[in-house]
Amino acid sequence: MMANLKLVFSLLCIGIIFFRDASAQIFTDSNLPIVIIKTDNGVSIPDIPRVLARMIIISRKNGERNYLTDQNNPAFLDYDGRINIEVRGSSSQYPDKKQYGFSTLLDDNVTENNVTLLGLPKENDWILNSMVFDTALIRDYLSYNLSRQIGEYASRTVYCEVVINSYYKGLYLLQEKIKADANRVNVHKILPSDNLPPEVTGGYITKADKTTGGDPVAWQMQADYIHVLPKPEEVTPAQSTYIHDQFLTLATTSRNGNSSVTDGFPHYVDMPSFIDYMIIQELSSNCDAYQFSTYFHKDRKGKLRAGPLWDNDLTYGNDLFLWGYDRSHTNVWQFSNGDNEGSAFWKDLFNNSVFRCYLARRWNELIQPGMPLNLASMEAFIDQTVNTITEAAIRNNTQWGIITNFQDRINFIKAFLRERIDWMTANLGSFTACSNVPVPPLVISKIMYNPPVTALYPKSNDQEFLEITNNGDITVNLTGIYFAGTGFVYQFPNNSVISPHASVFLANNISVFKEKYGFTPFGQFTRNLSDEGQDLILADGYGNVIDNVWYTDTIPWPAADGNGYYLKLTDPDLDNSISSNWTASNDRLFDDKNIPENLTLVLYP
Repeated sequence: MMANLKLVFSLLCIGIIFFRDASAQIFTDSNLPIVIIKTDNGVSIPDIPRVLARMIIISRKNGERNYLTDQNNPAFLDYDGRINIEVRGSSSQYPDKKQYGFSTLLDDNVTENNVTLLGLPKENDWILNSMVFDTALIRDYLSYNLSRQIGEYASRTVYCEVVINSYYKGLYLLQEKIKADANRVNVHKILPSDNLPPEVTGGYITKADKTTGGDPVAWQMQADYIHVLPKPEEVTPAQSTYIHDQFLTLATTSRNGNSSVTDGFPHYVDMPSFIDYMIIQELSSNCDAYQFSTYFHKDRKGKLRAGPLWDNDLTYGNDLFLWGYDRSHTNVWQFSNGDNEGSAFWKDLFNNSVFRCYLARRWNELIQPGMPLNLASMEAFIDQTVNTITEAAIRNNTQWGIITNFQDRINFIKAFLRERIDWMTANLGSFTACSNVPVPPLVISKIMYNPPVTALYPKSNDQEFLEITNNGDITVNLTGIYFAGTGFVYQFPNNSVISPHASVFLANNISVFKEKYGFTPFGQFTRNLSDEGQDLILADGYGNVIDNVWYTDTIPWPAADGNGYYLKLTDPDLDNSISSNWTASNDRLFDDKNIPENLTLVLYP
C-alpha cells in the first residue's frame, strides 16, 4: 500500500519544488494570525545583509477572525514594532517562496528587543518557516510538537499568514530559533574567558550540518561539526578542544560497547535525550537526521545531550524527489540506510544491547494508548491541526501554483505512520532486560530555591540548597546518579554513598553554605534553582527516574519564595510530587555528622 502511495506522492511533487508567484490573490482575512512586514522604502529582502522593516502582527483573542484592516487598531495587535530581516536557509533559498530570519528591535533600529510573539516566551531571534518542501504543510509542526510532548524541548511554533510589502506570501510557521535561553536551550552562555574547568565545561550548542552557511567546520566525524555556542568567531582553542573531546569520548565508548555508568557512554551523555532524539527522527524517517541539522547541547558540568530537533520537512515519506532523492521509507533505519548516516556513534549506540533495550522500552511506552506516539493520539493531533490550517493551506497552494489535494497529503502521512509504527515495533526487539530496573529509595526532601537577600548574604543564589534523603535501610551507592536535563546540574562522584536514613545537602555555593549553616555540604551544584519553579529529575546513569519534583512559587505550593523559608517534605514516606505534602520551614539545618547538642526535638503530628 505504502509503495503505491509513495509513487502517487512522488508524481504529485514533480514540478512544485520551484514555485512561482502564481498570482497576486486578494487576501483580506484569516482564522490565523496575520503577519505584515513592510521593509523600509519597500526594498526587497536579501540573504545578506539584513534590512530594516516594520512588523505588525494581527491577532484577535478567543479565536476570532483577523482582518487586514485590523492593522490600524492597537487593540487587535500582538506586535507593532521594528525588526531586521533576511532570507535564510540553504536549499530552501531556491524556491520563490522564501523563509526568513528576523530580530525584534527597539525603535533605535539597533538594540535587540526581547518580546513575546503570539504567546511564545520572550526573545528577539525568530524564524518564519515557509515549509517550502512540504506540500502537507505540517511535518515540522508535527515533529516539534511530538518532541515537546515526550518531554524534550523543540522550537515552539505558531501558524500564521504572511504579507510582505503588500504581497500575500502564504502560510508560514512563526517559530523560535535554536538559541541558548532559559526558555529555549537552557544552557549557560559560555564566555571567551571560560577556558579552565569548571567554566570550560559549558555551555555549548553544536551541530552536524551543511557548511553552506559560511561557518567553518570545527571538526569532522563522518559529518561536519559546527560551533553554534560559542559562535565560530568567538570560540577559543581550549573550548573547541573540550567539546570535541566530549564527542570523541562518546565515539570511543560507544564503539567499544562500554555501557558502564562509571566510565562508559552513560557517564558522559544523557541517554534519555539520545533515545528520545532517535525515536522522533526514526518515527518520521528523517532523510537528514544525524548528518544535517543535527544539534547537541551541553550545560556547564552537565552531560552531552542530543537535540533539539530541527529541519524536519524531509520526513514521513517526503524527500527532494525532483532532484532524484527518495530516502524516507517505513522500513529503514536512517542511521544505517547507506545515505546521510551521520557519525558512527549513532549506529554503535543502537547496536549496544543496553542502549537498545532502553530505546525499545521507551518506544513501547510512548506508543501505548493515551501516550504521545500512539497512532490514535497522533491522528487526533493531525486532524486538529488540519482543521486549523486548511483554509490558509488552500490559499497558500493557490498562491504558489501547487496542484495537489491537501487532504490526500495528510492521508499519506497517516498511512505512513501506521506502517512505520508497526515496522519499528517489530524491529526494535525485546526490552525485558531493562523493564523493571530497581532504583534506590532517594527522596528530594528540602528545597531552598529563592533565599532572601541580606546585608550579610547579598546574593540570593549563593544560599540555595537541596537535601536528598536515603529513605531505605541499606547504604546507597551514588555512582552514575545525576539530575537530568539542563538549568540545574549535578552528577554524584563515583563510589560516593548515602547511609541508611541519612541525608546529604547540595549547595549552590559551598563556602556560603558552610558559613551560614555551620557544616560543609556534600557537594556543589551548577547554575541555580529557578525562583519561579522547576522540574527536578533525579535519575540513575541510564535515565531511570529515582525521584521527580516539580515545585512552583505559587499556590498550592507552600509560601517559600524569598521570605527566608525553604520547602520541607513533612515525611519522606509521602509522595513528594504532591504540594500538600510539603511545608514552608525555617528550621535550623544540620547534617548527620553534626547534630547540635541543644537540638529541640519536635514530634509530628
